Parts: sequence; structure tokens; C-alpha cells
Amino acid sequence: MNVSGLVWAGTLVALTAILVIDLLVIGRRPHEPSVRESSLWVGFYVGLALLFGAGLWLTAGGKAAGEFYTGWLTEYSLSVDNLFVFVIIMARFAVPRQYQQKVLLIGIVLALVMRGGFIAAGAALISQFSWVFYIFGAFLIYTAINLARQGEPDEDEFTENVLIRWSRRALPISKGYDGARLTTHENGRRYFTPMLIVMIAIGTTDLIFALDSIPAIFGITQEPYLVFTANVFALMGLRQLYFLLGGLLNRLIYLSIGLAVVLGFIGVKLVLEALADNNLPFINGGEHVGWAPHIPIWLSLTVILGTLAVATAASLIKSSRDRRRELTTVVKH
Repeated sequence: MNVSGLVWAGTLVALTAILVIDLLVIGRRPHEPSVRESSLWVGFYVGLALLFGAGLWLTAGGKAAGEFYTGWLTEYSLSVDNLFVFVIIMARFAVPRQYQQKVLLIGIVLALVMRGGFIAAGAALISQFSWVFYIFGAFLIYTAINLARQGEPDEDEFTENVLIRWSRRALPISKGYDGARLTTHENGRRYFTPMLIVMIAIGTTDLIFALDSIPAIFGITQEPYLVFTANVFALMGLRQLYFLLGGLLNRLIYLSIGLAVVLGFIGVKLVLEALADNNLPFINGGEHVGWAPHIPIWLSLTVILGTLAVATAASLIKSSRDRRRELTTVVKH
């Protein structure tokens, strides 16, 4: 794709305007959204992503649209995985429900900033060193194996990172929240509220997840414009999705396995593409590996969609059976 500076500028202005409007709405009326409100917003953002992909299809062709849709779906599924950790953080720090929207939106803005930096760095590396795909691929395969082994974290397994522990020790923190404010006054002194620690926890979590998601999207497309827009559209609506899914997150017990398969598939895809374009002297004498195929985008989209659909269906079936078994046990006793 040959994306002009004008298109980049227009896209950035439009997406920033949507985020600013979202921030203003929350800032003026912090509340816990209803299922209907959350559903409408999630539908709106998903519709925007589908329309954007259709626009790409008309202006840049089916290949660009296919890469966008595949990248967006991959990033969206990985973003849902983020929600498991967000739920744990909100519970750990007892964030009032009416202020969780603001926490999530600020976390999403932080994620966009961090991912923007990673995308720029990744694009620069790929343009200079094609062998970076070997590293990205190996990292994704390693991440997939760990995710399959460990599964989704629960509250007992959550450990505060070094930055959170340092903040607790070094900063004057108030005992309770003061609305959604980051600072408050107690006994004539200014304190940071626990909301600051929550923001640090969310921000560092976003950073960790960006390390997985950016190599994954570069396994789908190397076009920076598509990488960036797929990430933005995946993060938009994540706040409302958090409230829409609610307790359903606990029922997606096989999501981690599905995501492990997706990451492993993309990792293998990256390694195969690196072999097909190989120029490292210690691999095949610096020559391309003829048997290594380039996996087409339609196959990637099919594998990702199929894997996520199977993982979701299997999770809901298993959860439903477990619930019926628990009810039967209660009735018997």
C-alpha cells in the first residue's frame, strides 16, 4: 500500500476525535453502563471496523481488506484476553463500578500510545532486517506454549510488579478513593489516591500485552497503516465489552487454549515466511528455503476464526454442563 501523509493525518484526526468524545462522555457522567448501552457501543465500534475494512476493499483491494480484518480479529481476541487481567486488577484494588469506565478508557489510551511506539519500532526493524521474523515467530511460539500451560490467571495468581510495589512504598497513598481523582487532601496534606496505583497496574499490563500483540499483527501484515488501524479498532469498544461480557468472562475457560493456538499458528507462519525469504548465511547457505510456503491471508483468517469459534463454543458448553452438575448436586443434598 502507498498511504499518503494526508490519509494518515485524516485517519489519526478521525480516530482521535472518537476517543476524545468517548473520554468527554465518561468524564461528565461516570457510571456503570447497562447491558443495552454496552451492547450499542460495542456494536457501533464493530460496525466502524467493518465499514473501515469495506472502505479498504474499495480503495486498496481485497488483499489489504483481508489483512485488516484478520489483524483486527487477532488483536480483538487478544484484547479480550486483557480483560481477564483487568477484572483481577479492579477486584484487587476494589475500584468502585461507576469509576471503572474511566480507568479502562485511560488504560486504552495508554495501550494505544505504547502500541504506537512498538508498531513504529517493529516497522523500522522489519524494513531493515528481515531476519526479525525469526525472533518474532519464536517469541510467539514460546508465548503460545506458556499460555496453553498456565491458562488464564486468577486473582490468587496475580502478583504486583516491581513498579506497583515501589509506588506503594514511595508515594503517599490515601486510605480510600476520592471519586475518580488521582489526588486528594487528608488532614491538610495532599495524597495520591489508590486510583493512581490502579492506573499504573493497568498501564504496565498494557505494556506486557503489547509485547505479544504487536509481533502477532506483524505476522498478518507488514503494512504499518493496517497494523496501526487494526490495533486502534481492536481497542475501541473494549471498555464497553468489559461491562457487556461481565460474568461471561469466567465461562470462557478455553479461550486461553484458543489464543495459544492462534499465537502458535502465527508464530509458525512467521518462521515459514522468514525461511522463504531467508538471507542468513548460517541457514541454507544464505539461500531461500524452497519448501517453506507463504501462508495466504484467507487461510490465516479461516484458522483464526475457526479456532476462536471452537474455543468459545467449547467453553460455553463446558460451563453449562458444570453449572447443571452443580445444581443437581445442590438439589440432591
